[in-house]
Amino acid sequence: MSEEQLTPVYQPPDKLLLKISGDWRIASGTPSFEEVISQFKSHNNISRIFFDTSALGDWDSGLAAFLLKLSKECAGRNITLAVEGLPQGAQKLLALARTVHEKNEAMQKIAEPALARIGTKVIAIKEELVVFFDFLGELSYSFMRLITGKSSMRWPDFFVIVQSCGAQAFPLVSLISVLVGLILAFVGAMQLKMFGAQIFVADIVGIAMVRVMGAIMTGIIMTGRTGASFAAELGIMQTNEEIDALKTLGISPIEHLVLPRVLALVLMMPLLTLYANLMGILGGYIIGVGMLELNPIEYFTRTQEAVAINNLWVGLVHSVVFGIIIAISGCFRGIQCGRSASAVGESTTAAVVNGITNIVIATAIITYICQLLGV
Repeated sequence: MSEEQLTPVYQPPDKLLLKISGDWRIASGTPSFEEVISQFKSHNNISRIFFDTSALGDWDSGLAAFLLKLSKECAGRNITLAVEGLPQGAQKLLALARTVHEKNEAMQKIAEPALARIGTKVIAIKEELVVFFDFLGELSYSFMRLITGKSSMRWPDFFVIVQSCGAQAFPLVSLISVLVGLILAFVGAMQLKMFGAQIFVADIVGIAMVRVMGAIMTGIIMTGRTGASFAAELGIMQTNEEIDALKTLGISPIEHLVLPRVLALVLMMPLLTLYANLMGILGGYIIGVGMLELNPIEYFTRTQEAVAINNLWVGLVHSVVFGIIIAISGCFRGIQCGRSASAVGESTTAAVVNGITNIVIATAIITYICQLLGV
């Protein structure tokens, strides 16, 4: 194949026309790419390349290979490649080849050394921690403004959120708590029946529910229900630029959106936990009276004797801590959400995962502190 079948024509001030003619078959060879490179060197201001294929004959993958090589060279030199003048088949082949090339480059980036991935992850965690502490600082400042009467928090919004976090969560908390009480009582009954000590089912269910299980189950329920809701609501507001609009108007998003949600959940978590304790004990009562044939009065009397007031206070401390964790996790992920639909889903998932993980960690820490204090 002769060089005349590829004729570069420079068109001032910044265009290069490539006239492609004759047959382009891989079996007979393709023109040298050097002629195009020489044009790039002679005219370093070229910003656009387009084609004239009116004299093009038969062609196969040889033309596609040439075009892909030209596309890579143009990408490296920040030159626009106008493919409108090429045959439709060549345009499709070039688009397909570009897609495969981009996927290969992405895979090469993914397959970076393990040490580099660890370093990138550490830097990302450090940056996220900085943002998180900034968020906590703004939230603390907003809370101090509320105490001093300078806050612009909307109380009607607060009461709406209280209703959403409280009364509307009762059915789900009731169902899960009763089932947990049933399970605890049933598992305990299987062992205690061997010793004729069925009455101690009341001890197992009462202490477990009041001290920790009521708070944990309520926390997990509220993480999936309310924490995810907070993240989704704020995430959608971030996507729709509503939070940016508040900032433009001089309104603090933390004070206007986050503070009422945190206060509402922290207020309602102890009440929901008390209710979950009652429902869990009721579940144990169903097993104790229905399956073990215990006297109802005796069951409640034994529960009252077994559950000390210290257990109740420990459970309430758990609930307050869990309320703070759930609200902050949901609101933080919502505020930091990206500006796309997929980012909202990712933020919601992260809020639930972080909430449940932090609840488990907080439970371990509180349990250890109670052990040290002898509570």
